[in-house]
Amino acid sequence: MSNKYLNFFFVKVSSLSIVLLILIFTLCLIGLGMQYSAGGGNFYQYAFSYLIKTILGFIVLFIAFRVDLKIIFLLTDYFYYFSLFLLFVVEILGDIRLGAQRWLDLGLFVIQPSEIMKISLILMLAKYFHGLSSLQLGRFKFYLMPAVIAAIPFLLILKQPDLGTAMMIALITISLFFLSGFRLKYFVIMGVTLLMTLPIAWFSLHNYQKERILNFLNPDRDPLGSGYHIIQSKIAIGSGEFTGKGFLQGTQAQLDFLPEKHTDFIFTLFSEEFGFIGGVLLIMLYAATIITILLMSYRCSYAYGRYIIAGIGTMLFIYVFINIGMVSGILPVVGIPLPLISFGGTSMITLMTGFGLILNIENHKNYA
Repeated sequence: MSNKYLNFFFVKVSSLSIVLLILIFTLCLIGLGMQYSAGGGNFYQYAFSYLIKTILGFIVLFIAFRVDLKIIFLLTDYFYYFSLFLLFVVEILGDIRLGAQRWLDLGLFVIQPSEIMKISLILMLAKYFHGLSSLQLGRFKFYLMPAVIAAIPFLLILKQPDLGTAMMIALITISLFFLSGFRLKYFVIMGVTLLMTLPIAWFSLHNYQKERILNFLNPDRDPLGSGYHIIQSKIAIGSGEFTGKGFLQGTQAQLDFLPEKHTDFIFTLFSEEFGFIGGVLLIMLYAATIITILLMSYRCSYAYGRYIIAGIGTMLFIYVFINIGMVSGILPVVGIPLPLISFGGTSMITLMTGFGLILNIENHKNYA
């Protein structure tokens, strides 16, 4: 094999890159164990499929790591428009599951275009802000275009309906606005405007979304119906106590009292089996991953790379914060998976793509 091909596979990486890879691999190992537990000890129920998705995820990570950043920069607009196209297609041909039209069945696999849009949006906003001069950054009129870039997918995803992912799109956009120097007074004006439109927003929500908010405020109002998920989740977390019941020993999960235990509520399963200590250690593991990513952003010498890394780090934080918050009862229940541990395949590929881009930028942090 020639040196050209050897150099493609074997490249020098920074110490932070190695740390990030170890953290990602550790989270995936935990995810595999939790999928095995969610299947009641049956490896082929959830764990086998999760393992295949993880292997594909690492392949995608490697590809994103090795692609030339100039190519990514040039193709960013096309990625965004293609993601928009998929969102329009899902409106027409998407599968309807649990009252929502969010998935495209491609035969061999099913994708969720809204997940793909998260990475596309981060790349698009990073490219836009990278192209602004220091005099333009922070001036209101130069933020109208990125607001439109984010608003179109936000509205399409909200229509599916997918309130959780729409919230993520909005929060990622706000975070990149903030990092680019968007002035605080504009955030205050936008916040006041949002508060004024809340009554209108409430009446535009679907009935099940209203039920989730009402159950967040008072889960006992419908304990056997719409409040069942969160009540069982809090019982399972509490029953784990300080050290947990042990691997495969969680009664709420193994006796099927806990719904969606392999997807959105997998942190509940983990907490029941490994207790308060396990939950804290898992949160610390996520915190270490996010801090490592932010350090990489700080080390990057060019704006395009800094925005991408910061955007992906923010996306990971939002994933973790909303998921753990909702299963713990401190946030309303929305369809947000726990990153790298929940069963979802598209979210796994999306995150691995993001991690690959981060490692790519870190490996070329002085790239001009």
